[in-house]
Amino acid sequence: MNKFTLPVWVVAAAKSATNILMGNKFKDIEIIDLPNKKESIRVPVCSSALLDNGERSLAVCHCQSGLPLDVTRGLEIWAYIQFRQLSFQSGQLVEDGFPNWLDFHAGYGVGKFQSSDQPCISKFARDLLCINLHPLLPKGNLIKLEIVLPEGKDRALKTSNEAFGVVDGLSLIGTQAEAQISASPDQLKNCKEILKGKCSNSLFDGFLTYVIGENGMDLALKYGLPAHQIIKTGNWLGPLLVAAAECGVRKLLLFGYHGKLVKLSGGIFHTHHHLADGRLEILTSLAVKEGISFDLIELISQSTSVENALLTLQASNPEAVSLIWGRMAKEIEIKSRSYVNRYLSSSMEIGSLLFDRQRQIRWAGLDGVKQINSLGLILQ
Repeated sequence: MNKFTLPVWVVAAAKSATNILMGNKFKDIEIIDLPNKKESIRVPVCSSALLDNGERSLAVCHCQSGLPLDVTRGLEIWAYIQFRQLSFQSGQLVEDGFPNWLDFHAGYGVGKFQSSDQPCISKFARDLLCINLHPLLPKGNLIKLEIVLPEGKDRALKTSNEAFGVVDGLSLIGTQAEAQISASPDQLKNCKEILKGKCSNSLFDGFLTYVIGENGMDLALKYGLPAHQIIKTGNWLGPLLVAAAECGVRKLLLFGYHGKLVKLSGGIFHTHHHLADGRLEILTSLAVKEGISFDLIELISQSTSVENALLTLQASNPEAVSLIWGRMAKEIEIKSRSYVNRYLSSSMEIGSLLFDRQRQIRWAGLDGVKQINSLGLILQ
């Protein structure tokens, strides 16, 4: 079974549509070249056809990550291609990170950053498009590419995209071609190998940052956290905390969105929502510890999600929200240290740093404050 991330399927559709527009015969398999690798992968495409008397083309494929609990599973992808005359020097970069020969448009269902209206697309996805489309580019022309995800807007409602400032659809993010299950043992094994590599690197100074997922990674880099100190953990935080201590990490920063890290403040150290949730119960407990009024505690317990609870609280009592977030950051550090010392004696300092729905760093525990001060970061 083909187990590829969403960007791979997008590129396959785009390449198929480009081939058709050039007059090539439709193939139900496209060969996709990967960045920095000699080997290629074979990706199925459903259909491709000319439009507008041969002025444009359209190709369709369906995303199959091979993961049973993936929001992109079976997602239909449309790629529209059109050639236009190129009036600038080929290869020049434009504002969105694409070369000027590739005019990329995020169509219906493709997520955009609310702050800039730019498409939410990773460097890996951009590179993959450029590597596979540039060899097909007719001389003196540019490629106009529009990607449409007909169900993207609806499926995005099942994700945390909006919490990361992404609206109107699904993100085209990813750092590799093969899909991985963030809750699988293979993901844990891969993270441990990366951890060992970081700790044996000559640049290692005893400090590391754990982030969860692509959005956390993106924000950590934008805030200036050193790339060589960052590891994207997936959901296996508990075992990776212990592994960090075993590898000689002296200071570990847990950086993430509260929707995941809130679980740590309640003692849940595998954060995949299919294995354990309890976030509203944890939020209620944090409110009790901060002495929040019973009316507000009842409001939290009756909310349909953590997001709704915090938004309602923010509107009625912003001070209570700050108290809860501050307690959450503090409990994350306490519970994490306790988890590590359950398995080995360690003096590793564990800090927490949380960002909000507007992708702004807002709260940190005591050790988190020390660590971000040492890095020169500033809380909003």
